[in-house]
Amino acid sequence: SPGIAFQCPTYINMVHASSDTAIIFYEDKNFQGHHFECSSDCPELSSHLSRCNSIRVESGNWVLYERPNYLGSQYILTRGEYLDYQSWMGYNNNIRSCRIIRNLSPTQETSGIEAKPNLPEHWRHREVHWVFYEHPNYRGRQHLLERAEYRRFTEWNAMHPKVGSIRHVQNF
Repeated sequence: SPGIAFQCPTYINMVHASSDTAIIFYEDKNFQGHHFECSSDCPELSSHLSRCNSIRVESGNWVLYERPNYLGSQYILTRGEYLDYQSWMGYNNNIRSCRIIRNLSPTQETSGIEAKPNLPEHWRHREVHWVFYEHPNYRGRQHLLERAEYRRFTEWNAMHPKVGSIRHVQNF
């Protein structure tokens, strides 16, 4: 049976959500124009911003969505500055909801993982997060997989079962 081929995982550090967790959305490139600061999950950003062309993640790790209520294409951002939507691999300037990637519990899983045809079963009981990328070298659409059992690619909102590369979201 065919397995899913992917590169060795890269680790993304993850922090506990706290009052210090913050992300700032800007309507224009290079941190210009109207802005909105957020420190918690937000299912609907359009009442705060008409578009999003740059982002500053001051702390925490975030999942951004192109549609309200945590739907549509996902973008996983870590601490840093994103001068325009291409810098977070966005397809356009539509960011309509966001949420913090919360720490479930510390995990000792820090080594690489071998390819298996039944990836969801292999990960089912682990308290870790994974980011699947559509293409190799961490490019293309991103999908955050949290602790759950995924029987079909549609359950993680993918349009097809192809996974080009993955990253492990690591607690510290």
